[in-house]
Amino acid sequence: MQRQGQVGANASDRRRAQRATPSEFFTQVREELRQVAWPTRPETINYTSIVAFVLVFMTLLIFGLGAGFSRFVTFLFQK
Repeated sequence: MQRQGQVGANASDRRRAQRATPSEFFTQVREELRQVAWPTRPETINYTSIVAFVLVFMTLLIFGLGAGFSRFVTFLFQK
């Protein structure tokens, strides 16, 4: 019976206790963002270049496989 908060205080009390005002919410968000380990500029550039390379590679691979299979199927049906 503990799932969904069925045991303990009633639902309206829990909802009131968990809600924060908009200013409290943004203060909490700012505090959480300060704890994030942000990547450095060189790390960001490195990760971006890796993603770009993999994107281009996979695009060419999928295009090549699609063209190859298309030619193969066309070859099969021409005979």
